[in-house]
Amino acid sequence: MMPQTGSVVVIGGTSGLGKEVARHYASRGREVVLSGRDAARAQTVASEIGGQTRGIGLDLARPEEIAARLAEVGPVQHLVIAAIERDENRVRDYSIAGAIRLTTLKLVGYTEVVHVLASRLIADASIVLFGGLAKDRPYPGSTTVSTVNGGISGLTRTLVHELAPVRVNAIHPGIVGDSPYWAAKPPEVLEAVRARTPTRRLVAMRDVVDAVVFLLENPSLNGVDLRVDGGWLLL
Repeated sequence: MMPQTGSVVVIGGTSGLGKEVARHYASRGREVVLSGRDAARAQTVASEIGGQTRGIGLDLARPEEIAARLAEVGPVQHLVIAAIERDENRVRDYSIAGAIRLTTLKLVGYTEVVHVLASRLIADASIVLFGGLAKDRPYPGSTTVSTVNGGISGLTRTLVHELAPVRVNAIHPGIVGDSPYWAAKPPEVLEAVRARTPTRRLVAMRDVVDAVVFLLENPSLNGVDLRVDGGWLLL
């Protein structure tokens, strides 16, 4: 019997790290489904990546619409949920609307994607959820970001039990120097981060993609919270 295969689904795959994960698997001949909030942009990015890639519109902050948006997705082997939004929310100047949107997107939206696709995950399926190091190194303005990224760790652990034998892991990238967000920062900002990193180099998008592939494809990795930061968190 031929092994069962499924697609690679990347939620939040129109830019940054999600896009690079989608590009990696498309370049290896895999069927890839990527999503973004805007369907037209998702389709444009899918065409740019090429191969067997298609784009769909999906807003994680509107979880009641997710099932319909994913209705045409078939069997899934690898699911990566990488969608993020930048948020600065201080407790002394608290935006309820901003907090609700980010919490809904990151915790309810992530979970609803898994709920919708759970019955389509094939026998050797795997999932990677994106968190972030703000959960371990908070900063002024990270009130909501630190909270929801900590929630990703809890969500990962419970999904390991609920979805077994499907494997579920989380990745927490550090400051990714060549990502669109950080590459736009002044050089002195990135140099300060580099100087505080034991490897004396910034994390690169390729490093994070390699780590995502490792978590997805190594059959003994399950329930892992993987930091990809060059040791930055240790200083």
